[in-house]
Formats: sequence, C-alpha cells, structure tokens
Amino acid sequence: MVSKLKFRHDGAFKIIQFTDMHIGNDHEEDRVKDGMTADLIRRIIASEQPDLIVLTGDMIWSDGVANPQQTFRRAIMPVVESGLPWAAVYGNHDAESGVTREELLAIQQEHEQCLSVAGPADINGVGNYVLGIEGASGDSDAAALYFFDSGINAPKPIGGYAWIHPDQVHWYTEQSRRLAEQHGSPLPALAFFHIPFPEYEEAWTGEDVTGTKEENVECPRVNTGLFGAMVHMGDVMGTFVGHDHDNDYCGTLHGIRLCYGRVSGYNCYGKFQRGARVITLSEGKRSFETWITEADEGIVR
Repeated sequence: MVSKLKFRHDGAFKIIQFTDMHIGNDHEEDRVKDGMTADLIRRIIASEQPDLIVLTGDMIWSDGVANPQQTFRRAIMPVVESGLPWAAVYGNHDAESGVTREELLAIQQEHEQCLSVAGPADINGVGNYVLGIEGASGDSDAAALYFFDSGINAPKPIGGYAWIHPDQVHWYTEQSRRLAEQHGSPLPALAFFHIPFPEYEEAWTGEDVTGTKEENVECPRVNTGLFGAMVHMGDVMGTFVGHDHDNDYCGTLHGIRLCYGRVSGYNCYGKFQRGARVITLSEGKRSFETWITEADEGIVR
C-alpha cells in the first residue's frame, strides 16, 4: 500500500471526484468544450482545496481519436497543474481503441503526484490498487481507498458492459483482511470504479436516498459479488462511480452508501449542470459526508 496521503491536523480528509470528462479530438468544437471542462476542473480544485483528486474513468474518448495519448495528456493537465495528489481508474472509453491501459498508466506516472499504479499483474484489469490515508499523527493508516478497473465490454454472447472479475473481488477481500489484521478491526474505507455494479439499481429504492435518477443503471448483466464481499468484510462505507451521466444519486444499501459522481465533461451527453462530487472523511469515524458542487458554484446535497 502506498501511504502518501494523510488526514489533516483537524482530522479531516477531502476528496474531489471528477468523472466522465470525455476530452475529445482536436476539432474546433471539441476544443471549445474541452476548454470548458478544463476550466471547470481548475475552478473546483481552487475552491475546494482537496487532499486528493480522483478521476473515475472516461477521462477521454479514444475511439476515432487521432492521438489518444496526446488527448489524455490534455485531459489530466488541469489536475497535474494543481500539484495535488491524484489517482485514477479507467472507464470503458479511455482505452477503447488506439491506446492501451498500460500506455495511459505510463502517462499518468510521468507525474510525481500521481498515485495510480498497475496493481497485481495476475488478475484482470490495470489499476486495481489500494491507498492508505495516514492518521494526523502519522503513526499508521486510519483509512483506506480501493480502486478497481471495471473494464470495457462483456463478451459478445452476453453483451452489455464488463464486470469486475472474481479474481479482483478475491484480491479485494485479501487486502481488506490483511488491513483488518494489522489494525485489529476493519479499516474504514471507500471504493472507486467506473461502471456501477447491479446493486446500484436497488440503492435507488434503499435508505437515505439523495440526488436524481434520470436514466437506467447501465450495469453489467453478470453479478460477480463485489458488493456482497464488501458487506461481508465490513470496511467499505461508500462506493463512487461514473458512467451514467444522468444519474447523480446516493442510496444506502445494507449499510453501504452507493454513490454516483456528477458528470464533469461538456463533450458528452447529460442533462445535469457539470460539476464534481466532494467527499469528506473524519479520522476515527466510520462515516463520511458527500455533496456535489456545480459549475455555477451551487451545492447539491
């Protein structure tokens, strides 16, 4: 586990989640919209002053883009310029065509403040990893953040979107168990990935629902049990995804809060005002607060 993150002296730790930026090609219309997205990201970072920035996929379009590597560098530049720690997971469009996940990871790792890593080579995906957040005293980790590669598309006979594979779920449970043994109890944790798992549909009718649902939950057709594993391990308090641009809700299911981010990019579909989700953790508490900050500086809780 990489431990470059730390709770503030007041016990707080703030995360900004940007999702579905969809930075495009070099056409004039794309450039205008991409510039609006970059400006939004810069303004929200400056306003919120987070301790960590998380990008939950579809940073770019890669299919049909002449130079996806160059496009990816444009996509992450406002985050890189902030000088703040950041981490990312891939969406279904980032490495859909013309570039690999490994190539995009190499671009991320050109920057010192990037905490993204490939993760285990013997399981599915690129970018399955866990980051620790040290306590303010620096003695040990007080919270953990899990990151998963949720893939692109399912095999054609099944159709729809990919899923987080059983070997990734097993990797998570092993990491969770190890941390619990080290600390004497499950370490408070959050999880980030792009494509929602099927339980997001049930969360809409769960407890403490906030936000809006304007489209179907575009989840995989196969359920590999990641949510059940999280319930069983007892560490993950909340999950954060993107993918569905017209959903921004949070709902609590079996004690875990399942949350969407707010679409951040102007170069893609979506009814909502563009923005980002903000998440705050408090050291020593098994809870978190979250809200959406919008382009016009409005707040949605």
